[in-house]
Amino acid sequence: MVEITLVRHGQTDWNAARRYQGQADIPLNQVGIDQAKTLALTIKGERYDAIYASDLSRAAQTAEILAAALKMPIHTDARLREICQGIWEGMSLDEVQEKYSEDFKHGFEDPAFSRAPGGESVAEVAARMSAAADEIAARHPNGRILLVSHGLAVSTLYCQANGISLTQVYHHIPDNAVPMQVTWDTELK
Repeated sequence: MVEITLVRHGQTDWNAARRYQGQADIPLNQVGIDQAKTLALTIKGERYDAIYASDLSRAAQTAEILAAALKMPIHTDARLREICQGIWEGMSLDEVQEKYSEDFKHGFEDPAFSRAPGGESVAEVAARMSAAADEIAARHPNGRILLVSHGLAVSTLYCQANGISLTQVYHHIPDNAVPMQVTWDTELK
């Protein structure tokens, strides 16, 4: 069993504009940098055994700011990336609702298995995030981990760790740079 502090990256311009980022590599904006610095001050005295982060720049930048405060290295892992949103990446929420209304509607009817055209399903994200968490837990038994990733990605781990259906995943997406604690027990998965 391992204790994981899940952190969604700081804000980007696409977050502020309500654009689908998915796996597009969008950097933090100044608000996001400031959010990460504020969180770094909050966790500075904490003890972690390791820091893991998505390899996308917004998560990696957030992790770098946190790692500097903790004086620790970062381990990047592409499995910790956000859901691939396919052709929706770069589009605004309004554009997706207008141009892909049926696909968008299907996302509410079947949130775990629907997908943007050319993208991943929530269930697929949950599977790769779970595999990464299992491997991290095996490397750090009974450890404390700081994991910096993306909103939907961390929400899948939060739901799995707490026995919450993936149909509820969108209700558990944290705000930017706001940590959530979970206990990850590979024996229960």
